[in-house]
Amino acid sequence: MTLVGKWMNTLRLRVVAFIAIIMAVAVTAVACGGGTTATASAGIAPELVADYIHTVMEADRTAYTRHVVSRVNVLEGKENPDGVVPVEATEAWQQGSGIPLPAQMFRLGSEIANEKGYFTYNLISPWYINDSHAPKGEFEETAVNTMIETGEPVKDYQEIGGQQYFSAMYPDIAVAEACASCHNTHPVHLERYPDKQFVVDDVMGGVVINIPLAGA
Repeated sequence: MTLVGKWMNTLRLRVVAFIAIIMAVAVTAVACGGGTTATASAGIAPELVADYIHTVMEADRTAYTRHVVSRVNVLEGKENPDGVVPVEATEAWQQGSGIPLPAQMFRLGSEIANEKGYFTYNLISPWYINDSHAPKGEFEETAVNTMIETGEPVKDYQEIGGQQYFSAMYPDIAVAEACASCHNTHPVHLERYPDKQFVVDDVMGGVVINIPLAGA
């Protein structure tokens, strides 16, 4: 089995685990006043569920970045002096024999999870390269600025398409040099944000998790 295949199997197993957690949560949204707020009446608090999900996602992404992508000997066409694995990590991995970049691996996992419909997650950033990662809606547009300013997660309830959700946004931090260098040298980044240069440990955006509230 290829390296990518092994990681994709891992992602599928993680998705099943996430869904098991969600199925164990009995959350009832109670409309208050104009119906804009909600509280959990039973089961695991949605705040805790979001923290569980994010902990696993963050660990997987960090492990893939540090222990796979940082060990390849070619990174987006440039030689990696610390690389020991004869493969290239590249945005165009599907057109050749390379492997996905960390953000792409994360998105592949989110697409599998989102198909199940139990919850969704995605990358969000004011310095987005992929247009699907642009902040959308009042919660994301407000939360991403607060999160970058404070470096802390932002959590709240929101309504999307008539459905109540508990939403949480967590800082997405550059955990390795590969994270910063890939963004800093990407043609889209250079065109849109020529004065923005990331370094390790910078908040590059956020991870947003949306959990639907049963009975809302």
